[in-house]
Amino acid sequence: MAIHYNLVNLKNGKDLVQRNAEEKDAEKMIEYLNIIGGESDNLLFGKGNFRLNVDQEREYLKNAKEDPNTLMLLGFIDDNIVSVSQISASNRARIAHNSEISISVKKEYWHMGIGNAQMNQLITFAKNSGITRNITLGVRHVNENAIKLYEKCGFIKVGVHKNFFNIDGNFYDEILMDLFLY
Repeated sequence: MAIHYNLVNLKNGKDLVQRNAEEKDAEKMIEYLNIIGGESDNLLFGKGNFRLNVDQEREYLKNAKEDPNTLMLLGFIDDNIVSVSQISASNRARIAHNSEISISVKKEYWHMGIGNAQMNQLITFAKNSGITRNITLGVRHVNENAIKLYEKCGFIKVGVHKNFFNIDGNFYDEILMDLFLY
């Protein structure tokens, strides 16, 4: 896996350091994930629902780092994780040309350009590595800011999973979006 390191000046004047996730980030990752799980209902887990321990997270990060079809990218401000994003392509031959993308940003850093910076790095990785032709993602239908970001990056809506999310007994649709690289 190639080392990814990038520095982005944000709208608030701070610098975002983007780099590959490493095993040494396991503790900070768990702390980050436990925080963002409670900040919105836009993730696949809620407050207190992230269940990996440090050793399990370390192993997950090690496997992601060693997989040539995966890039897990962390965003740091002042040595604190403010964003986690990932792109992964399947190892199954018939669907190996497809990949999935996910992204999260700490709420206090929304609207600063971090999501756009992370998405651009993942898309650039996908194009340069040749791991995929199609990138797909799912987003809760009421997450308008994320949908705008994805559309800005070239994603188009291709479908809906009806009642996909169950959040506190309320059901929400998932919008399926794809970016076709070539």
